[in-house]
This record gives sequence, structure tokens and C-alpha cells, in this order.
Amino acid sequence: MEYSPILHNLYVVPSSHVKNKLFVFCIMLSLWVYMIYCCVGYCSTMPNLAYGSVNRHEKHSEVDNQESSLGASRDLLNNENDLDSRGEEWDEIRGEAKALDDNAMSGFLNESESKKLPQAIIIGVKKGGTRALLEFLRLHPDIRAVGAEPHFFDRNYDKGLKWYRELMPKSSEGQLTMEKTPSYYVTKEVPARIYTMSKDTKLIVVVRDPVTRAISDYTQTRSKKPDILSFESLTFKNTSAGLIDTTWSAVQIGMYAKHLKCWLQYFPTEQLLFVSGERLISDPAGEMARVQDFLGLRRVVTEKHFHFNPAKGFPCLKRPEGNSKPHCLGKTKGRTHPNIDPEVVQRLRDFYKPFNSKFYQMTGHDFGWD
Repeated sequence: MEYSPILHNLYVVPSSHVKNKLFVFCIMLSLWVYMIYCCVGYCSTMPNLAYGSVNRHEKHSEVDNQESSLGASRDLLNNENDLDSRGEEWDEIRGEAKALDDNAMSGFLNESESKKLPQAIIIGVKKGGTRALLEFLRLHPDIRAVGAEPHFFDRNYDKGLKWYRELMPKSSEGQLTMEKTPSYYVTKEVPARIYTMSKDTKLIVVVRDPVTRAISDYTQTRSKKPDILSFESLTFKNTSAGLIDTTWSAVQIGMYAKHLKCWLQYFPTEQLLFVSGERLISDPAGEMARVQDFLGLRRVVTEKHFHFNPAKGFPCLKRPEGNSKPHCLGKTKGRTHPNIDPEVVQRLRDFYKPFNSKFYQMTGHDFGWD
């Protein structure tokens, strides 16, 4: 057959053209897969900045008027150390990432973002209101906070700082990384370990009337272990002698001054902020102003973000712009406290009084629990 240049060109050119198209297609496909991978990885660690995302805040007893009997009171701050809720916390972070505001989304594919060790930690106390505070802080665009409690400095310290850092969400320059684990405050090894990580770490402690806190603690335990002994039985070593059992964690945690001494061996008082769990309910905007100032942040979370619901008895969150319905904190709305013998309550108050006085002196703040 005679060679024809025309037939040769017709054969070669389409083959080359198809190869080029396939090459470009492969490149584009690779880029899209990479972008999707990055997006999914980023969203999985993004904190919840949606104003309607808080879900662990529960109804609280009226401290000044109802504590004499503490019967059938409600617990707004029933939130800490529920091991069965830790999976939910991570699911909430992932599920609500789509509701992030424009400020958060602007850095969505910002390669300058990275995981950092926390510069501020909420270290306590259990049943004090740490979950509420963390959720309030997550409204701030300059805060990146891990949702579940890492328990690094008390339970997982042997896993190392690299493991700890990987738990943190990505953050940009100028943003603050935070975590909260309430048991840190009462674990004696933790102050030295945090100091070793960074002596400049800012520490926040949410405290609450120790008597109400102890009953709330007991109520949470009883919800998981219905056959537990009565509060009165656990409170005393010997009921007839009236000697308080300070080895019981529900009682021990409320001895705030004793635990604070360990922290002051490593950190000056200027690096610790003590937040009132009661004021976090009655005046959330005022308490949040103190927290934002302490962290060196702009006062972004203000009274415009809160709406007090008189029927529920605690603040709800709302977007300052728009007319969306306020979202109240907590789905379970608290647990009912058991009726406690008033004499037992009074004995506990007498027991805590010297510890409270010392705590007021050490912090320079009278929380008004006595």
C-alpha cells in the first residue's frame, strides 16, 4: 500500500489529542480529590462556632433562696466527665461545622493553619460550669477549642505532647487554642506538667458553691448507679460522730483552697482566673467580659448573645444579628436533686466555711457562699 502523509496525520493527531486530554483530566481529578481530602480533614477538627450549638447547659437551683433545703432543685451545670457523652461532643463538632460563620470559613483552605498546643486551659472544677464556659467561648472567632476532654495531663501524659497536639483543632496566627478537663484542678501532678509544657499557659477555674456542687456531683453519679448509697451515708465517716469523709471525691473537690496551693507553687495568681459558676448563669455577659479580658481577646461575646428565659431559669444563646429564635443550653434541662437532710446540709456548710474563707483570701474575691 502506498504511503500517504495525509492518512498518517489523521492517525497520529487524534491519538496525541486524546492523550493530552487524559493527562489534563488526571491532573484535575487529583486536585479535586486532594481538595476534598483537605476539606474533610479540616472540618473534622473545627470547633463549634455556631451560636445555636451549645448542648450541655442545664437548669440550676436558686442558690440564695433554695439552698437551705436543697430539695427538688435543678442542676443547670450538670455537664462534666460524662464518659458516654464524649462521642456526642465530637459528633456535634463535625455535624455543626457547616454552620460556621463567614469569619471562620474565610480561613477554610488557609495553609497557614496548624495544630498547636493550648495556650489556655479550663482546669476545673467538675460540676462547676466548665462546659457552659467552653461553649460560650466557642462563639468567639479567635477561639479554637477541642470539644471532648483530652485528660492528657492526668490520664494520658505518657502518650506525649505530640499525641496531645494532634487532638487540637487547627488554628491560624492570632487565634487561641484551648481545652478543658475539670479533673486537672484536683490532680496534684498536673500543675508541674502544664508548667513543663509552657509556664505561660493561662488557667481558668470555674467554681461553684461547694455544697451545691457536691450534691450535683452525687446526683450525676446516682443517675448512672441507682443503687449507690445515700448522700448522707457517703458524706460522713461516722454518722453518729458527724465526721465528714474528706476522702469522698464529691466532698474533696469543694475544698478549693487546698487544691489551689498546689497550683500557686508553679503559677502566679495573675495567670489564674476564677469564674463564678453562679454568675455564669445570672450574668453570663459580665462574666464573659472578664474571661475575654483575661485571655487578651476582643469583647466579641456580649449581652447581645444571651437571652434569659424566665421559664427555664437560665440564659439561652442567640445570634446578635437576625431574628432567629434563641437556642437554650442543654437538651436534658438538668437532673432533679434528691431531698437532702437540712442538718446534713448545714454540717457541710460549717465544714466548708474555713476553706471558703481561705479561698476568698487567696483569690481576692468573695464568692458569697457563706
